[in-house]
Amino acid sequence: MYDAVVLDKDGVLVGRTSFDTLREAAWDAFVSAGVEDPDLAHVDDVAVGVDPATLATICERYALDPTEFWRIRDEVASAAQIAAARQGQKTPYEDVDALRYLDASLGVVSSNQQATVDAVLDHFGLSDRFEVTYGREPSIASLSRKKPSPYYLERALDALDAETAVFVGDNESDIRAADNAGIDSAFIRRPHRRSTELTCQPTYEIDDLHDLVSICGRAPVDDSREDET
Repeated sequence: MYDAVVLDKDGVLVGRTSFDTLREAAWDAFVSAGVEDPDLAHVDDVAVGVDPATLATICERYALDPTEFWRIRDEVASAAQIAAARQGQKTPYEDVDALRYLDASLGVVSSNQQATVDAVLDHFGLSDRFEVTYGREPSIASLSRKKPSPYYLERALDALDAETAVFVGDNESDIRAADNAGIDSAFIRRPHRRSTELTCQPTYEIDDLHDLVSICGRAPVDDSREDET
């Protein structure tokens, strides 16, 4: 049914990084930039989901060059997430093996840093399962290209030469990115998304990656799952 299946990384392939880890990394970025005691609200703003305008305002408050500060922040955040994976604080979901049963080209698109995407997938031996992997470059411009923008998703689809595709994610921004790219979407209800109420409609809602096999697979993952139902 699909030429390609593209997946988000955090919350889909591997567990999410704790907010405390990201907050600590953001704090360290301020310190590395020469700000010893930043406002915690600004640290939290920089830790997750910052946009270019907010970043510019925060950097003006501390007389920081936005381009240089964001380079530091992305490097520190990437290192923290890679360390979390290597220390066993961030692990793959048990159902990732289901990917080998999908009858389509596979790709990854994440709003995380490209360095983080590559290092984490490589650490867990997952890199070879994907033909393309796209994350953000360490630039302020990349903040405007994050999902729900289809920018990186469209790059992946072009690289895969896909005419039909489905994007699998655990955030509403993933579903909107798929809509903006003109492709189907699958919202995966991992434990942290069991009670999430969406304001947009995905093409599919799935419980785990095994459910993708019935959508675009070539064989059952294993017979034991039938005994569990």
